[in-house]
Amino acid sequence: MIEDFGWSGDNMADRRQLFVEMRAQDLDSIRLSTYRTACKLRFVQKKCNLHLVDIWNIIEAFRENGINTMDLNAELSVARLEVVLSTIFYQLNKRMPTTHQINVDQSISLLLNFLLASYDPEGHGKISVFVVKMALATICGGKILDKLRYIFSQISDSAGIMVHSQFDQFLREVLKLPMAVFEGPSFGYTEQAARMCFTQQKKVSLNTFLDTLMSDPSPQCLVWLPLMHRLANVENVFHPVECSYCHTESMMGFRYRCQQCHNYQLCQDCFWRGHASGSHSNQHQMKEYTSWKSPAKKLSHAFSKSLSCASSREPLHPMFPEMPDKPLNLAHIVFVVTVSCRDSIFLLISLLESSNHQEEEHSLIARYAARLAADAAQQQRIPTDLPYSLDANKQQRQLIAELESKNREILQEIQRLRLQHEEASQPPPDRGQQNPTLLAELRLLRQRKDELEQRMSTLQESRRELMVQLEQLMMLLKTQGPGSPRSSPSHTTSRPIPTPIHSESAGTTPTHTPQDSLMGVGGDVQEAFAQGNTHRKACIKCWIWCPKHGWKQNNLCVCVCVSKVQGEI
Repeated sequence: MIEDFGWSGDNMADRRQLFVEMRAQDLDSIRLSTYRTACKLRFVQKKCNLHLVDIWNIIEAFRENGINTMDLNAELSVARLEVVLSTIFYQLNKRMPTTHQINVDQSISLLLNFLLASYDPEGHGKISVFVVKMALATICGGKILDKLRYIFSQISDSAGIMVHSQFDQFLREVLKLPMAVFEGPSFGYTEQAARMCFTQQKKVSLNTFLDTLMSDPSPQCLVWLPLMHRLANVENVFHPVECSYCHTESMMGFRYRCQQCHNYQLCQDCFWRGHASGSHSNQHQMKEYTSWKSPAKKLSHAFSKSLSCASSREPLHPMFPEMPDKPLNLAHIVFVVTVSCRDSIFLLISLLESSNHQEEEHSLIARYAARLAADAAQQQRIPTDLPYSLDANKQQRQLIAELESKNREILQEIQRLRLQHEEASQPPPDRGQQNPTLLAELRLLRQRKDELEQRMSTLQESRRELMVQLEQLMMLLKTQGPGSPRSSPSHTTSRPIPTPIHSESAGTTPTHTPQDSLMGVGGDVQEAFAQGNTHRKACIKCWIWCPKHGWKQNNLCVCVCVSKVQGEI
């Protein structure tokens, strides 16, 4: 029979391995059946890595595999169930960091074998959809409030009222989990279990359902379920208190204090296994603590509680509306599909194909519809060409600023090279008394002079190219009228051209002049820097462009004029 449904000896060995490891934990020595059952199911949960998966991940895996649209009484094959579990754990590995990856194949094998041992011990190879949903929703991680809300959505009608027959079926299936860990005598299913939780005549809403199952104490048949969640919450809680039996200086997990013996406290291992010492007896009433509070904090809490008029006890859960949200009628809604919300549209379509009686899905659909409507309204308010024009103007301003900065750097480099050239070209005071060493140094200086002239020529050419680009940008900004979508009012005003400062040319004309660097430049730049007449030249550095004040004289200029300095060279 096992071979026919794809189960080999290895799968049976994995199933036995899980229970062998659970027995090795010595959990059967726990004297209270409630703690014993909760600890065993918590062990299975952690061994299968289900403590890392919450109910929302389970719901998403159901949707990806189409389980949410199937009838609850439909049956799943073992292969289909394995695909669902594969989706759960592969998606888990995508969310986990690379240093905390789990063994997906081992987790799938252990959980699949545990589910088959619980719900298909005879090896038929079929499990109903309702069983899969209830089992995974019960033993997965996450908050108990979210899990109970999902369970209620599966056993209630469209009016938000629990169907008692469905709740009875839920108890029948969920109580097979304690039976799978050999706790059937304590928490097996009985026909009176459902009537002990709710009366047949009473209408049970979501709030009543949550009040009953999350109360303290819970219904006797499900008392292990909230305890399993409390176990998960206190695993890393530290209590700086010494155990009165094993004398451990500190304890982790639960802490128990005797209500009769003065300052008698036990760790969870000693209490679970019935250890007692001195005058303390296992028959004494013990109080369970899930956190540690210092004596000073306890005193301040008691004092504030005594002064409070209203009860400070927080409710077990938030209050939910009695009527579930109605499904949205999206037949007459026209969606504007854009690139930014295309993925949201695909997810919305997949949600519409799911069951419309689940309030979680209704809220998701409402949120996505509101997001799409907000995107469409925002696109209607903002013109399409405005962002483009703003970006274009911003890029032009940045380019102009970069060109002006580069121009200033080139002028500074020209001035530095010119000073070095003047120092190198000065003749020695007395040529007749020079020795060969000084003549050799003079030749090196002349060679350096040629190199500097070549460098200055290269910089002049680069400056000329930058001036041409600057002229093109100035013409582009002037030609753009106010009506152009890419124009900016701050760039349409014309810039005043300064009156060039002239100086008489002296000496011989150098190899490279400022006029050579301005060849091919016209318009405003040509008027600002070009030659005034055949005998007078404009200084390149004496005027600079200020975005705030326009053309102004450069106070940092140290040259008399370009032509005069170059003439002296």
